[in-house]
Amino acid sequence: MCYSAEVEAEYKLYVREWGATMSIKEYFDIFWRRRSDPSIVIPKSMEAPFASPGSPDELRIKELIDEFNLQQVARFETEFFTQRTRLIDAQRKLVTKVTKSAQESERIANNKIARAQAKLDDLRRTHIEPRDGRIYPANYAPVMVMRDGERKLVPMRYLCRLPDKPVFYDTKYPGTYNARRDSLDNFWKPVFGISHGVLVVNAFYENVTVGGSDGAPANTVLQFRPQSGDPMLVACVWAHWTAPGHDDLLSFAVITDEPPPEVAAAGHNRCPIAIKPESMDDWLSPSLGALQRQQEILDDKQPFYYEHRQAA
Repeated sequence: MCYSAEVEAEYKLYVREWGATMSIKEYFDIFWRRRSDPSIVIPKSMEAPFASPGSPDELRIKELIDEFNLQQVARFETEFFTQRTRLIDAQRKLVTKVTKSAQESERIANNKIARAQAKLDDLRRTHIEPRDGRIYPANYAPVMVMRDGERKLVPMRYLCRLPDKPVFYDTKYPGTYNARRDSLDNFWKPVFGISHGVLVVNAFYENVTVGGSDGAPANTVLQFRPQSGDPMLVACVWAHWTAPGHDDLLSFAVITDEPPPEVAAAGHNRCPIAIKPESMDDWLSPSLGALQRQQEILDDKQPFYYEHRQAA
């Protein structure tokens, strides 16, 4: 699968390297909706292009981002001071008598203080780091699509809900961020050969099972990155879901296949498919009934060698 991915954060790179422009309407919509919908998680890297707005529309989006971030700062400041009070109270009790209850309260308070402080530091930080582009299932990410013959960058949720599926499908079947290639002609038939996208990825992360220090199986997260340092143009399928009484949803899934030898040797059995740059337009503009060409693009994948290391 693709447990999580580090997506490309630099918007200018999309313009310079791939000629993609931003779909302002969808960006405005998702930042607007985030104010009142806690399920919408947008990485910090997607906010960065609006730090220096170049148009009235971009300025309005920046205002939405600033408004949301101020709300988040207030939330985590409140959490920080609430847990500081809890910590002081627990430590005062421990001075007179050591109890499991006070020790547990002290531990929880310390953990929540550290989390709140980390959140505040990230909210106040103005520079972008690679981790700001890391996405997980149900997070939003910038996906390149083709519209009216032009490459457009559109925010989509990394958990695909096909047009004929109900809302509860997201939680009942939470693996729909992974479009297995051997399922494209079956489960993914409503979108394969119809609506394709590309996610620009610098690294992907997978849960693998390795031998622990005591010899017992242990879970760890590995980061896989192309040895060349080039970004991966990961093939995706996406859907535009609509239903009465609900907001429209744009969502996508990454297409995965059998892994190359180095990924399999590291302990994982899937790998995202990175297409070649020269195949991008054909992939983004699939012809109805010409599924063989799309399969050929997936066969002729970019021949990356993936280095791996344990994720931080």
